[in-house]
Amino acid sequence: MSTTTKSPKESFTIMNELVLPNDTNPLNNLMGGRLLHWMDIAAAISAQKHCNNIVVTASVDNVSFKHPIKLGDVITIEAMVTRAFHTSMEVRLQVYAENIPSGTRVRSNEAYYTFVALDANGKTLRAPEIKPESEEEYRLYDGALHRRQLRLILAGKMKAHDATELKAIFLNQEGI
Repeated sequence: MSTTTKSPKESFTIMNELVLPNDTNPLNNLMGGRLLHWMDIAAAISAQKHCNNIVVTASVDNVSFKHPIKLGDVITIEAMVTRAFHTSMEVRLQVYAENIPSGTRVRSNEAYYTFVALDANGKTLRAPEIKPESEEEYRLYDGALHRRQLRLILAGKMKAHDATELKAIFLNQEGI
């Protein structure tokens, strides 16, 4: 494998945090903003591992809070680069909440963050390509192009009629 190609597992990052009183709202649930902060850190570490450079957050996809995370829970954030485009990298995050005394563990969140690598002068750098190895890595890699086109449309950087990958999905599902 060349130095410009990496496997997703080379960027895999696990981050753990204990939910303390200062992290919670009046209902003793983890504040959403605190979780987003921790997710951003985990995703940045993953992106840095992938490109061996400083990275900045370019975008954050929709984050839904499926299960509340309680005071005293331990959260585990798993992050991995799913695909690299010219200068941007998509990072998938999965968040789990664990109550150690009760032995329960639930998946609380999933999200995709996009990062860009920068040099010392703040100029964007080319990101190493991703070479998926497992079936799951291929699934995430292929889906990344669809997610990227949707992000670009929502940001006003791409016209919907130019999103060929997304159009193909919708046209195929409708039998057209």
